[in-house]
Amino acid sequence: MSSQMADAIRQLTQDKGISEDAILQTIENTLKAAYKRKFGTSDNAVVKFSDDLSDVAIYSRKVIVDGVYDPVTEIELDEALELSPECEVGDEIDILVDPKEFDRSAVQTGKQTAHQSLSEIQKDSLFAEYKDKVGEIIIGYYQRERNGSIYVDLGKIEGVLPAKNQSPRETYHKNDRIKALITDVKKTNSGLQLVLSRTDPDFVRAVVELEVPEIYDKTVEIHKIVREPGYRTKIAVFSHREDIDPVGACVGLKGVRIQAVIRELEGEKIDILKYDPDPREFIKNALSPAEVLDVVILDESKRQALAVVPEEQFSLAIGKQGLNVRLANRLADWSIDVKTEAQYEEFDSVVAESRKAVEQLFSDIPETIASVAELPGVDEQVAAVLKENGIEDIEQFMQSVESGAIRQIEGLSDTDITAVQSLINDTVEFVEDPAPVAAESAAEQIEEDEEYVCPECGAKITIDMTTCPSCGIGLSFEVEDEE
Repeated sequence: MSSQMADAIRQLTQDKGISEDAILQTIENTLKAAYKRKFGTSDNAVVKFSDDLSDVAIYSRKVIVDGVYDPVTEIELDEALELSPECEVGDEIDILVDPKEFDRSAVQTGKQTAHQSLSEIQKDSLFAEYKDKVGEIIIGYYQRERNGSIYVDLGKIEGVLPAKNQSPRETYHKNDRIKALITDVKKTNSGLQLVLSRTDPDFVRAVVELEVPEIYDKTVEIHKIVREPGYRTKIAVFSHREDIDPVGACVGLKGVRIQAVIRELEGEKIDILKYDPDPREFIKNALSPAEVLDVVILDESKRQALAVVPEEQFSLAIGKQGLNVRLANRLADWSIDVKTEAQYEEFDSVVAESRKAVEQLFSDIPETIASVAELPGVDEQVAAVLKENGIEDIEQFMQSVESGAIRQIEGLSDTDITAVQSLINDTVEFVEDPAPVAAESAAEQIEEDEEYVCPECGAKITIDMTTCPSCGIGLSFEVEDEE
């Protein structure tokens, strides 16, 4: 029996990948759980293993007392002396517990504890092993299908391939070999589970790395991968070495490398293209296999561009249901509009007309000129002389002309004054403010509309009368100040 325990420990270590220390800890917890079920506590339980792990025993550690209060944790001195003649009151002594003392419920509790402990240890061990493998390729075999999700046998662990992570091109049958990308590691009630994917762009990256040694050793690098699973994938690659053709390295001799990737993706179309830091060149490459004549940057800040293609290449550039241009947008991270040459010429003429209309619209707005120096064609020296003498605004200039003060300025001739006046007449339109006139008219209207009566007889009188025309009394008008 002892030999069987040692063999069982070795078997668990090999098959389950559980460390020996973890197994011994589980055995100890199992025995203590049974002990607690039997005696109500496990605080004084001690488990000891033999050196060769061929035997294990559980002891009850008790305190030697003179008068037992708790028989589970205490022992009388007389009983202790029978076990060890040298013991004294206050010492602790370990008393071997016969496993036969454990009843059926205690044994069952121990079994459950052992099962749960081994299960958790195995989960933790596998989690530690696989958590660093997220993003790597793993191979397994079709086991079963449930609600669209495929469960994959990966040996000592199970994988699940959700329906959303399956390519629409692929179908699976019992025992089919499945290669997939590990995207997550989850702990479930039934054990550890790996979440797999065959639609993630990183799955294509991993497959390409397996087929192209130059990518694996970083001679050729992948800039970006965009994908519409089951339909088309675009891969932008580049190399820091001028003597290496990154696209050729990925395609391989006679396309052997890229064909291996296409077979793994069940015939999905793959475009390998060269990454270019120049957005115009990169957009041209991103729209492959279509031929692009030119790329026009419409708005660099908003990353909007227009690609011009020949008439016969238009449908190829757009792709079925816009797939090709949509993938190109994602790959280049630009909003790309595709037009034929004829469409571009029409578009260009419309843009030109719109620009011209806008310019004309703004050119029709009259320019406000306030100073003499702003007059078109004015002599700069004359403007400077005027400014030195405090005449800078056009209004100041006109007032000084009317008063004649301008003729007293030295360095300013009648010809200069006349020239400035001509420029003002030709280029400046004076707009009078009608507000004061309106205010004055309103005041006059109020004054005209206001009526007065004689305080003596009540006859109507006006403000210019000195006597009442009716009763002859003298009149006098006084203005009251408004507070």
